[in-house]
Amino acid sequence: MVGISYDSTEILKAFADKKNITFPLLSDYDSKTIVAYALKNPETVGKKYGKIDLDGVPYPGTVLVDQEGVVRAKLFVDGYKERHSVEELLKAAAKLKKK
Repeated sequence: MVGISYDSTEILKAFADKKNITFPLLSDYDSKTIVAYALKNPETVGKKYGKIDLDGVPYPGTVLVDQEGVVRAKLFVDGYKERHSVEELLKAAAKLKKK
């Protein structure tokens, strides 16, 4: 499991330290991976939050990718503060095992 964000490695490290995140957080500064996996939130294109350019912000959620790099499941919820349940993630992962 990894997290991906367009934020810098410094910002991601500070966030991981603050939230006690133990899995890797990857910096996709130019959003190439975010775009390649169709995760970019179009509502943020051309927008700013203060001085922060929001272009490239991904939808918050979980993407299950197989060993060949193919997206097999996407789990998203409305809003950025809500998350899907662990049970939903486990069900999606179990379906992948059956294939």
